[in-house]
Amino acid sequence: MDDTAPEITAEQFRTQTSAILTSVGEVIDGKPDAVRSALACLLAEGHLLIEDVPGVGKTMLARAIAASVDATVRRIQFTPDLLPGDVTGVSVYNPVDREFEFKPGAVFAQIVIADEINRSSPKTQSALLEAMEEGQVTVDGRTHPLPDPFLVVATQNPLEMEGTYALPEAQRDRFMMRISMGYPDAAAEALMLRQRDSVNPLASITPVADARAIRRMIGFARAVHVSPTVEEYAVALSQATRTDPSLHLGASPRATLQLVRAAKVWAALDGREFVIPDDLTALLAPVFAHRLLPARGVHRAGAQPVEAALAQIVDRVRVPLAARF
Repeated sequence: MDDTAPEITAEQFRTQTSAILTSVGEVIDGKPDAVRSALACLLAEGHLLIEDVPGVGKTMLARAIAASVDATVRRIQFTPDLLPGDVTGVSVYNPVDREFEFKPGAVFAQIVIADEINRSSPKTQSALLEAMEEGQVTVDGRTHPLPDPFLVVATQNPLEMEGTYALPEAQRDRFMMRISMGYPDAAAEALMLRQRDSVNPLASITPVADARAIRRMIGFARAVHVSPTVEEYAVALSQATRTDPSLHLGASPRATLQLVRAAKVWAALDGREFVIPDDLTALLAPVFAHRLLPARGVHRAGAQPVEAALAQIVDRVRVPLAARF
């Protein structure tokens, strides 16, 4: 694949991302924020965790993204008996050559759909740690690089449901964003009944971008400008989570880095080549909330304690002046 062609322009970035958003939006009715967040994760070189009750379109969103991008796709159905080797791959003895050879697992694809990730054991969940952080897998002392680009879209059911295992903090920290689909409104649900009674909506999707185009868009997003003042604001937001008395566990430095990376894509999707504070605050809950733990005994009426703490932090931390960008 030739990646030596000139870099894309801002107009080409908007055209290509709009095509992807439109393609996925044809399948995921009435959820533009979820679709945009998923695309932002892909272009920011992060990974996406979709948490919600069964039947609201978590897997459909992941598959719609995969269908809209002409890239290699694998789906892993996480179950209690799934083994780490099923995910990463194993070394198998070849009696003809009298040596072990590596058989790649399901994680060797550009887009990996990890369906119901919290239904497998913690040992199998941890098989994704190295892959998600470093883009490689180490088996029997040998390192195997994963395809580029590489995106994990994981779905998980609420912990209150039977047969689920809570993702440990280290695993949650590998996900750039966590989003929820939520129930569709009445109009979107009625439209779904009419359109999907006999036709699979995924069958009508044709790829509107390939892996090469995605790499170009990733390169464009990387070049979006972040001023020192905006960087200081991102750090201030992160540090505020570490000192907030209502939070037991604050945001990690990795969370700060991923907040800025996601904000670059968010700005580019809005047609800007620079990040503003509003980009950071818009992404604060999706990027930070799943990494934080509330302090014991903290309850807030009408809101989740972590989300409520983040809202207070946004109000409390001083926003840099526009003249200083």
